[in-house]
Amino acid sequence: MLNIQQLSKTFYPNTVNEKKIFQGLDLTIEEGEFVTVIGSNGAGKSTLLNLISGTLTPDAGVISLLNHEITQLKEYQRTRFISRVFQDPTLGTSPSLTIQQNLSLARNKGKRFGLAFLESRKDIETFKAIVAPLQLGLENQLQTPVGLLSGGQRQALTLAMATLVRPKILLLDEHTAALDPKTSDMVMHLTKKIVEEQELTTLMITHNMEHAIEYGNRL
Repeated sequence: MLNIQQLSKTFYPNTVNEKKIFQGLDLTIEEGEFVTVIGSNGAGKSTLLNLISGTLTPDAGVISLLNHEITQLKEYQRTRFISRVFQDPTLGTSPSLTIQQNLSLARNKGKRFGLAFLESRKDIETFKAIVAPLQLGLENQLQTPVGLLSGGQRQALTLAMATLVRPKILLLDEHTAALDPKTSDMVMHLTKKIVEEQELTTLMITHNMEHAIEYGNRL
């Protein structure tokens, strides 16, 4: 599914602050694998996801997805087949839009659309069915602005949105780090359920050693 060859990235090159993050990194992730990556601050975990998602451009190396090179594709072009859930629950959703409107945006990712679809009443039952399995009562709050949700509710919704249109690969960027332990466990159980049901290829970075060992099939 994902193949990285000879990836290199240096920040602040040729200065006193030069920091070499990757030098000739090779990484292969097979279709359906759930790979967890653990490391200390500054080890390059988020940088790796930034390079895969297109937020950063490597200095050298090749990134391929399903045998198609994506190294030079812009970030917005990669969102058609890569989904990412961030550490910050406020990212990945639009706080001023309702739950229903956010789900509408997620379902139409990669398509051309007008704004009328955001309030389509015929989609209400569909969206209720999508969020009901989260077991957070969101199916009864579809008209609630996302900015009013708790961190756990928002991160669970973000996860549902990221997988509403099945991605080729799901990137989880320490997506439980900003949550309390109980909520973190809830989101992780939900993550496991979604990944297994959709048989998603997943790359998760974490600081949580227990999560890194318990979840996924490769560390």
